[in-house]
Amino acid sequence: MSAFPGFNSDASTHLLTVDDVTMRVVIEGEGPDVVLIPGGDQTAEAYSQQFSRLSNSFRCISYDPRGAGDTVSPPAPWTMSDYARDCAAVIDAFCSGEAVVSGLSLGGLVTQQLAIDFPDKVQLAIPMGTAAYIDGFTRDWMQAEIDLRKAGVNLPDYFLAPHYAPFAFPAKALHDSAFWAEIKPLYTRRFADREPKDLIDQWEACLEFDCREGLTTCPVPFHVISFSEDVQTAPAMCKVVADLVPNGVFHELPGLGHVSMLSHRPEVVAAKLREIILGHFG
Repeated sequence: MSAFPGFNSDASTHLLTVDDVTMRVVIEGEGPDVVLIPGGDQTAEAYSQQFSRLSNSFRCISYDPRGAGDTVSPPAPWTMSDYARDCAAVIDAFCSGEAVVSGLSLGGLVTQQLAIDFPDKVQLAIPMGTAAYIDGFTRDWMQAEIDLRKAGVNLPDYFLAPHYAPFAFPAKALHDSAFWAEIKPLYTRRFADREPKDLIDQWEACLEFDCREGLTTCPVPFHVISFSEDVQTAPAMCKVVADLVPNGVFHELPGLGHVSMLSHRPEVVAAKLREIILGHFG
């Protein structure tokens, strides 16, 4: 389970079983359906701070993806198409037809694959901190993390927050002593509880992903959100997605890192999501 703050008391939790996958699904709010897909190593709780800011206007839905939280699925390897089918099942079970779909990181990859494979289920796609294909520094870093765990190396608890937080938040935030005091124990608990195999399985699915060809004919409108201080998926990687899809718009949020929607600047990300969604509904 995520160490980040949980949902409001009026959020409802459901178990959805489709074929051989059982997913924990969390729903809060009333209005147009907005499905929020967690990133790698994240559970539905990753969106709790977005739910608290958006559920007064939208019916917010999130879930634990394969390899995280309470979701149970067949053994890996998994493909991004497997993740897309899981999300499509959530939409079929809990939404009225199509939905607005947004995801961060791994969730951004799932958002793209879902729009390609199931365009009739996606009214609007908003991938965040994403890429059409992972290469360069990000690929080398992710492969190194995978290889480290396959070699049986486990990072000590005291190293977890100093290692992972710089990949999540901008330097200015990390050097704010109050923010670091908040984030350090959260990131320590989050990655101390992470099973090495779950990280390997999720991250290998990301490295196998390449949707560049599929994007070129995808009919779904895209708004791609990037973060100017994102170390994992730099704005240039996100812009490739917006440029490839026929109906794509690119956004860059200044001063934010890959996971700034958690604890750092959740209100900025929520405001951008609200602006894009309301603008789409017209």
